[in-house]
Amino acid sequence: MSLLCLADFEAQAQEQLPKSTWDFISGGADDCFTRDDNIAAFKRIRLRPRYLRDMSQVDIRTTIQGEEVSAPIGIAPTGFHSLAWPDGERSTARAAQAADVCYITSTFASCTFEDIVTAAPKGLRWFQLYVQPEQDLNKQLIHKAESLGFKALVITVDVPITGNRRHYFRNELDLKMNLLRKNLRFPQEIDALTEVVTAVQGKMEVYLDGGVRTGTDVLKALALGAKCVFVGRPILWGLACKGEQGVQEVLNILKKEFHTCMTLAGCRSVAEISQDLVQFSRL
Repeated sequence: MSLLCLADFEAQAQEQLPKSTWDFISGGADDCFTRDDNIAAFKRIRLRPRYLRDMSQVDIRTTIQGEEVSAPIGIAPTGFHSLAWPDGERSTARAAQAADVCYITSTFASCTFEDIVTAAPKGLRWFQLYVQPEQDLNKQLIHKAESLGFKALVITVDVPITGNRRHYFRNELDLKMNLLRKNLRFPQEIDALTEVVTAVQGKMEVYLDGGVRTGTDVLKALALGAKCVFVGRPILWGLACKGEQGVQEVLNILKKEFHTCMTLAGCRSVAEISQDLVQFSRL
């Protein structure tokens, strides 16, 4: 079966993976309201395209933290990639390097940081840190990431405790392992994006993850002020389906859709994407 969109990868991954692994990847806390609302929020936004422009050349490249990337799309930090594919984060890192996008490596990766760097030595990588109670451990993790060439530190601040993930209990997962898996939580919604952008007043770049499933979602996020979006679950879907190749295909689908959407919206470069492109549905 041809996998033409991210929803195709989702369906294929669900079919291939054991139920407990699928529940881990797809599940959220309690009723999964935040997970589902992140996706639904994009559908409430409509685009106002610009017409009568020369769209023969469209450039989707951009920069994040001074580094050029092929598109404003990156890989969000998620843990335990070896559940989806035996080579785990090494395959993810190689795919990110090939696609020329940023890969944020989770504190709780199932591969060693050294193996991830060895797999993709030229890739742009950031390190995601869950702040630990032991300050010495935090320092060790940060120094290790810095020594291995990670270019930025991404600090998770919204998980003082692990959410109530019912599927863990239903599948009788080892609760000690929950600590390693909690980084699949992406509560940031596009509805809050404009508030964050307004609050920082251009003093720093703003990124968004959570709910991005199409290239149109990417354009909407950038129009509302995001510099780049990061995707998590879809990367694991690609990994589960085809390993490194699957991750590349997921990224390429998003980039192709984003290019098409920019063209139809009348944006010849990322710099031309602005808030006047979007309107919120009253429904």
